[in-house]
Amino acid sequence: MIDHGSLDSQIRHRLRQWPQCPPGLERRRSGWNGWLRGRPSDQSTSSHPFLKLPGSNRMRTLPDGLWLNFGGTPVDAFVDIFAIEACGSMMNLLDKRSRFAPSTHSMLAVCPVAWLTTPITLTDPTPRWRVTGVLLREPTQALVLPVRDIRVMYALKARHYNGFVESQIPHAHEYFVPMEALTAKDGHRDPALQELVSRASAASNFLTRR
Repeated sequence: MIDHGSLDSQIRHRLRQWPQCPPGLERRRSGWNGWLRGRPSDQSTSSHPFLKLPGSNRMRTLPDGLWLNFGGTPVDAFVDIFAIEACGSMMNLLDKRSRFAPSTHSMLAVCPVAWLTTPITLTDPTPRWRVTGVLLREPTQALVLPVRDIRVMYALKARHYNGFVESQIPHAHEYFVPMEALTAKDGHRDPALQELVSRASAASNFLTRR
């Protein structure tokens, strides 16, 4: 039996192998594409993007995996997010689902200066702020942006996943996978997982003529 600490470490290890753009999500066909993986990062650092509600300085949401797609202009910027939450119990799932439940409150994404000025990866020295497309110069304070679109993928243990599939209906922004889909070696290259992630975008709600 895998304990929660061991499972969390395994999930983080696997998610670090995922690319800067979530596998399966196409880059924008036109305009700027600013996908960056916010959590977990390649480097050992405590500086990561996090989510919060306006006016709150204590309650933070820290997904196991977080990708941010920056958009807009320097004067009217926003971010779309794709998050992954590994849930070791049904109680854990209920808690995490509540944080992303639709509400009348706007969610904010906070990107610390230290994260923005750090290279994208160990092999790419480009500082992250240059990739966002919404910053004209090196930041001296945290970048706080409204979240325009939220998509969340939950990973559940087999017995919880099977029970959920049989009796529950996901919300429109939710996607569910067995835990093994995340812990598997090279799981991000699984065509079935990529096909699921490809639907985690507002673009999937529109008719595309080819």
